[in-house]
Amino acid sequence: MKYYMAFDLGGTNLKYAVVDREANIIEKGKFPTPKQGIEELVSLIGKTTENYKSKYEFDGVALSFPGVVDNKNGFIGGASAVPYIHGPNIRELIEKETGFRISMENDANCAALAEVWKGVAKDAEDVLFIVVGTGIGGAIIKDRKLHTGKNLYGGEFGYMITERDYEKQQFKIWSTTASTNAIVQKAAELKGICAQELNGEMVFDMAEKGDELCQKAIDYCLMSLAEGIFALQHMFDPDMIVLGGAISAREDIIDQLNKRIDILMKNISAARLYPRIERCKFNNDANIIGAVYNYMNTFNE
Repeated sequence: MKYYMAFDLGGTNLKYAVVDREANIIEKGKFPTPKQGIEELVSLIGKTTENYKSKYEFDGVALSFPGVVDNKNGFIGGASAVPYIHGPNIRELIEKETGFRISMENDANCAALAEVWKGVAKDAEDVLFIVVGTGIGGAIIKDRKLHTGKNLYGGEFGYMITERDYEKQQFKIWSTTASTNAIVQKAAELKGICAQELNGEMVFDMAEKGDELCQKAIDYCLMSLAEGIFALQHMFDPDMIVLGGAISAREDIIDQLNKRIDILMKNISAARLYPRIERCKFNNDANIIGAVYNYMNTFNE
């Protein structure tokens, strides 16, 4: 049996797992994300892999990273909560440290690949994956393959302009009108308090207890989220749209979005396609599992 050592780097934690070819996680754990720099990160990945390689026969190491990840050349562009990964050749450093072949991909892309491999999209050909968190990210799957685009920005749906004031030349993008952070910001604005006093869970809890301003903030942002999904469905015409991120943990989120899409369908005469929205299956393990699937695709296994 072949196994893979997989790592998922976030702003808070470096998660790791031993994963088999059927997407089963055999062992897993996490460390606080190294703060000192790239050398500390590479050393931690190397030591963790070394600790497990006497127990499992590894084929290689699979990585999920934030930012604009170049799986071919080994660099990470863009920006993220872990600034030191942007610049050095990550692939070369970790290959040298571990002695294994390396694959690497953006974290949202990995999450999408997990759902296509063994998740809610396992029988789908074309899928859009939307991650709703602090901002909005995503991924595009075409013919069951990841579409990254010429500049590796494929799936960055959060840049869609959703509000505009041409006279003032002010614009808002989807990440600032439909994300979890947008809900918090809108609630704080309506209540006249500092956004640091709230978080997404608090806003939803207060809304459920009857707070009309929190209800209004949620309605505003979920309507924006539904509008974007409606537009993406008509632009890409995928089999389904998979929702990930913290908001996907809410059991009523699909019903809430469908109610708002109903409004759009009734009031836009040209509307033809009703989006099929699904909650992601793998949640916190998605990036790890998708990183392994990316490795298998990278080396045609």
